[in-house]
Amino acid sequence: MFKSIATYCKGCYEELALRTTWPTRKELTHTAIVVLTASIVIALVVFALDFVFEHLMQLIYH
Repeated sequence: MFKSIATYCKGCYEELALRTTWPTRKELTHTAIVVLTASIVIALVVFALDFVFEHLMQLIYH
């Protein structure tokens, strides 16, 4: 059983260290900026919808 666990761990290490291609710093920075921008846009859309619906509900209930 311990031999199979050791073999599994060795295979995981080899996969991560030798076969995986990691993004460059430029690719990582670009991707982070895209995710940050998308998050901000979605947050602004949700804020705007919340603001509109809140005022709409105030008009209906008051």
